Amino acid sequence: MTRIEVKLDALTPMPVRAFLKAHQGISNTIWKRIKNSGTFAINGTICNATQANVKNGDIITYDILRPTDITPEDLPLDIRYEDEWLLIINKPAGQLVHPTTKETSGTVGNALMHYFAAKGEAHAFHPVHRLDRDTSGLLLVAKEPQIQYQLSPKGCKNFQREYQAIIQGELTPAAGLIDAPIARALPSIILRKVSPDGQSARTHYRTVKTNGELSLIELQLETGRTHQIRVHMAHLGHPLLGDDLYGGNMDFIQRQALHAFRLSFKHPMTGEKLVITAPPPADFLRITADF
Repeated sequence: MTRIEVKLDALTPMPVRAFLKAHQGISNTIWKRIKNSGTFAINGTICNATQANVKNGDIITYDILRPTDITPEDLPLDIRYEDEWLLIINKPAGQLVHPTTKETSGTVGNALMHYFAAKGEAHAFHPVHRLDRDTSGLLLVAKEPQIQYQLSPKGCKNFQREYQAIIQGELTPAAGLIDAPIARALPSIILRKVSPDGQSARTHYRTVKTNGELSLIELQLETGRTHQIRVHMAHLGHPLLGDDLYGGNMDFIQRQALHAFRLSFKHPMTGEKLVITAPPPADFLRITADF
């Protein structure tokens, strides 16, 4: 059940839809679900959301939770931040974010549905972004659909994802911007490639340390194309270690050496600037210890 306290500067009441859109970032799609839910109430009284007005101090409640087919599972969760609106977990390499038709268990979604149920909270699974199975690190999950919308590219302009990666060789220059469009590498449905016919893709990078043979780098995504970092690094001739899909060396690590280590964004409800980090995993530390 979503609960919102109305806070208005003006004393004049305003339509519910106008309030939710202007002050809560509710999209048209979510508004339709709210007004048709049959659960919309002001100060505990069920009412017609399309005809209702709200004033300062009113309490709005509604429940638009849709049934989920994700089976709850008691799995480990490394939670780095949580409040009533969202949470951030540190996902291990090897775990899927969301169940698929072939793999319906063992995912972040399964773990979170169990976690919510154990806390007596009714939420669906609303990941704001995705991580590849073998990419470790921070994953932002909204507890309500409007929060997911507000943190999406359409609703949030300052959401920053930063990664650490270990690559072959040494980048020249040591820091810079990769501006190279990415397209599907047909006939494959998985592979991507740099192509002038692709979608715009921009990745900022900087070298943290190197021994000449290998380098630890940090990257910030300006766009979010599939396999963007992996494709851009391979395009420069410095594929990620362990990334056999794009020519990476498999001698040091058996998964792509990519870790989402920092998330930065403005909290959609409180306005607070959040910066959440996750330390490098053990397989990264083992490789970089001698740099």
